[in-house]
Amino acid sequence: MGQLLENHRLRLENIVQLRLDHRLQSRINASDVLQETFIEAAQRLREYLQKPEVPFFIWLRYLANQRLGQLHRHHLGRQSRNAGREVSIDQARSPCSSEVLAAQLVGNLSSASTTLQKAELQQHLRDVLADMEPVDREILTLRHFEQLTNSECAQVLELSPTAASNRYIRALERLRTVLAGDQDLKMI
Repeated sequence: MGQLLENHRLRLENIVQLRLDHRLQSRINASDVLQETFIEAAQRLREYLQKPEVPFFIWLRYLANQRLGQLHRHHLGRQSRNAGREVSIDQARSPCSSEVLAAQLVGNLSSASTTLQKAELQQHLRDVLADMEPVDREILTLRHFEQLTNSECAQVLELSPTAASNRYIRALERLRTVLAGDQDLKMI
């Protein structure tokens, strides 16, 4: 069981790190979330094996995201001295999918020579992504940052593989079309 879980650790750790609210990163790390996820997986393995409706990795991903949701509610739902009120000077932003995607895309650009240029690019991407449908942002996140296959994306989004593929292609095309006229973003 331990080896089976370890086989998925790196991939799950990347997913948890991507989806962990930036305000909690000083309180919680991905390894802790995975440790709790793996404990729950060990406790619920018999239940999963009796009726495995999704591949093992997708089930683990579900458990990890479920644990993240609990942690977000616990830490960000409190009024006194909660993590939601702790704002880093350089990270005063609201958590959302378009925010995470924009930060990931701009964070990988090596040609952004100054912090200001990088911030402007990130803001533009955030605006473009915020205008997209949530499912389109999610499929881009699943494919590019969580590195799920088309089949895995289809299972996570409860779509047919063909529908997931079509959504992904349309989301990419929409992003390319919107950004095609922007000279600063042609490097993406």
